[in-house]
Amino acid sequence: MRRREFIAFLGGATAAVWPLVVRAQQGDRVRRVSVNMNTDTAESRTNYATFVQSLQKLGWIDGQNVRLETRWARGRASEIRKNVIDAVATAPDVIVCTGTTALVPLLQATRTVPIVFVNVADPVGSGLVKTMARPGGNATGFVQFEYNLSGKWPELLKQIAPNVTRVAVLRDADIPSGIGQFAIVQAAASSLGLEISAINEADERNIEREVTDFAGIPNGGLIVTSSALSVAHLELIIALAARHKLPTVYYRRYFVDRGGLISYGYDALQQFRGAADYVDRILKGTKPAELPVQAPTKYELVINLKTAKALGLTIPPSVLARADEVVE
Repeated sequence: MRRREFIAFLGGATAAVWPLVVRAQQGDRVRRVSVNMNTDTAESRTNYATFVQSLQKLGWIDGQNVRLETRWARGRASEIRKNVIDAVATAPDVIVCTGTTALVPLLQATRTVPIVFVNVADPVGSGLVKTMARPGGNATGFVQFEYNLSGKWPELLKQIAPNVTRVAVLRDADIPSGIGQFAIVQAAASSLGLEISAINEADERNIEREVTDFAGIPNGGLIVTSSALSVAHLELIIALAARHKLPTVYYRRYFVDRGGLISYGYDALQQFRGAADYVDRILKGTKPAELPVQAPTKYELVINLKTAKALGLTIPPSVLARADEVVE
C-alpha cells in the first residue's frame, strides 16, 4: 500500500473508530450523585447506609464509577435550602433529596437536573408533580403516606389510652405536610370526642414550654407528625412524653425504638432502597418523568410495652394482635 493511500486509510479508520471511543469514555465516566439528608441522626445514617448498599448491589460503587456528594442538615429549613442550592450549582447527574422541605427549593432551582425524592407527603396536592403515575418534569420518587393515614393516629391514641380527651399535635407549620396532617388529625378527632391543639416545632425551647403547659391539665396525649424537625427534636420529645406521662403516637418506628410508646407509619428503609433503584435507572438513561411516584404498600405498627407499663397503660389485645413488632 502506498504511503498516501495508507494515510487515507488510517484517517478513515480513525474516523470510524473515534465515535466508539467517545461513547466508551462517556459510558465509563464517573457519575456524580448529590445526596441531601435533612437530618444528621443515627436514623438518617442508617437510611443513608441502606441507600449506599443498595447502589452497590446495582453495580454503582462510590469512588469507582460513581461519586456520592452528601450534604447533611439538622432539620432547619434554612440549612436544607442552602444544601440543595449548593447541590444544584455543582450540576450532578442526579440529586437525591429527603422531604418536602428539600424538594420545594430544589424544583425552584432546577427543572433539568433529575431528582429522586423520598419521605415526601402529597407531592401531587402540593403541585410538585403532575400525577403519581406520570409525574412529568424532572422529579419522581417515594411518598411517605397518603394524608388519610394521619386520621389513624388519633384513633390509635384513643384505643390505647381511653381516658385521653385532649391531644396536642406536634407539627412543622412552615411546610404543607405539617398543615395537611394537622387538618386530617383534627377532622378525625371530632368524631372521637377529642379536643385538638397544635404545638409548632419551631425550636426546643418552644416545644418544651408548650408541652409542659399542655401537661398541666389532665387527660392529655400527644401526636407527633412527620417532619424534619420531629426527627431533629426526637430525644427531647420522647423525654417530655415520659416526664409528663403523656401517651404519644408517633409517625415512625424509630421513636418507639428509642423509648416512645407507639408508632404507625411507613418503612423508611424501603424508600431508600427504592431511591437507589431509581437512581440506577436514571443513570442508565430513563427519564424521571417515566418513573411513577410510589406510595408505601404497607404500614407498620410498633408498640413499646415497657413504655406502656411506665405510663400505667394496658394495651388492648386487639391492638397487640395487629402489631408488626412489640418491643419488650
